[in-house]
Amino acid sequence: MNLVIHRGSNQIGGSCVEVESQGNRLLIDLGLPLDAEGDPRQFLPAVSGLDGKDSSLLGILISHPHQDHFGLLAQISPDVKIGMGAAARRILTAAAPFIRDRLPPPVSGWSFEHEKSLQIGPFTVTPYLVDHSAYDSYALLIEADGKRVFYSGDFRAHGRKSRLFESIIKNPPKEIDVLLLEGSSIGRLNNGETFPTEQEMETDLVKAFAATKGLALVHASAQNIDRLVSIFRACKQTGRTMVIDLYAAAVLEATGNLKLPQSSWDGVALFLPKSQRVKVKKAGWFDLLEQHSSRRIYMRQIQKEPGKYVLLFRPLHLSELESSACLVDASYIYSQWEGYWGKDDFDEVKSLLARHQIAEHHIHTSGHASPADLQKFAEALKPDKVVPIHSFMPGKYADLFPNVEIHVDGERWKVC
Repeated sequence: MNLVIHRGSNQIGGSCVEVESQGNRLLIDLGLPLDAEGDPRQFLPAVSGLDGKDSSLLGILISHPHQDHFGLLAQISPDVKIGMGAAARRILTAAAPFIRDRLPPPVSGWSFEHEKSLQIGPFTVTPYLVDHSAYDSYALLIEADGKRVFYSGDFRAHGRKSRLFESIIKNPPKEIDVLLLEGSSIGRLNNGETFPTEQEMETDLVKAFAATKGLALVHASAQNIDRLVSIFRACKQTGRTMVIDLYAAAVLEATGNLKLPQSSWDGVALFLPKSQRVKVKKAGWFDLLEQHSSRRIYMRQIQKEPGKYVLLFRPLHLSELESSACLVDASYIYSQWEGYWGKDDFDEVKSLLARHQIAEHHIHTSGHASPADLQKFAEALKPDKVVPIHSFMPGKYADLFPNVEIHVDGERWKVC
């Protein structure tokens, strides 16, 4: 079995790895780099078959539904088969109408199930469900030619699915020749430090909501399901209602998990910002709206008692919040990766906060494992070689792991 890291050997995001056996190939992830600007087609790796015309490319395996792992799928032929988690596929399908320019159309392919192997040409692929900030995320064991490569994908040990980390530590796959190990936290945390847990995020949110007299705005991704659960639980503890938009309602439903907050639950309300009201009319989304409108509220209700609500905020809410006069004594909580905060996209948000003298608070934890948890993971799997990926600091791996072997982008190498 031969491998090529097309992108990711010395950066976070834009991940893409090619595995080859007996003239057949699979790609693992096809991500858009985090710093990508301009036409996304310029970031496509030089891989034959992305146009659907080379049958030796059997398909693409997507570890999880984050743009830096799937974001180039919209730029390739729909004839290329795609493997991913069934819930992840449903989430991307539900999200696509809201952000068409960034998501691929629904595509056919394989559906991952935890520890259920797939035979794809000469490759045996076994997905392992992992704890990550993206719902339905997987690590992947790839076997061919008597060799075993384990692709960690993105994972952590401090989310609401931390039991998955403990499970793989207690019962790891055996005889791993190569571990392609993400290292997003390497260089960000000292080796002994850990990230706050998602339960600690819930506690911090409770404190923030309790200290807010007016409307609480939480700027978080609707696809960070762990965080939505934390927000909902914090709302319950402070007597508030979590207000979501139609996009978030569709994503939550697409998980297929009725134990997660849904638009019909007590303690949840649906509010349609103007842009979504326009889309409902233009695109005829009346069935979708009716499906989620049992607990719909309007701005006049939020205006009347803003202290009763927590709004899952997105910039599309800006104009109505500004004109509604419901921002007195409001609070704003930023609950995403800090790297986004410095981008120009947030200038309007920052201006609104300044105009209304609303303080900005960060309540967030990483979707990635700490260096200590990365070490536990590698120690459990006992690979012959650890190969850095999804990290800006491949040179620091040797300080944490034995048998580190560095490979650069574009280098084709054989699994020995």
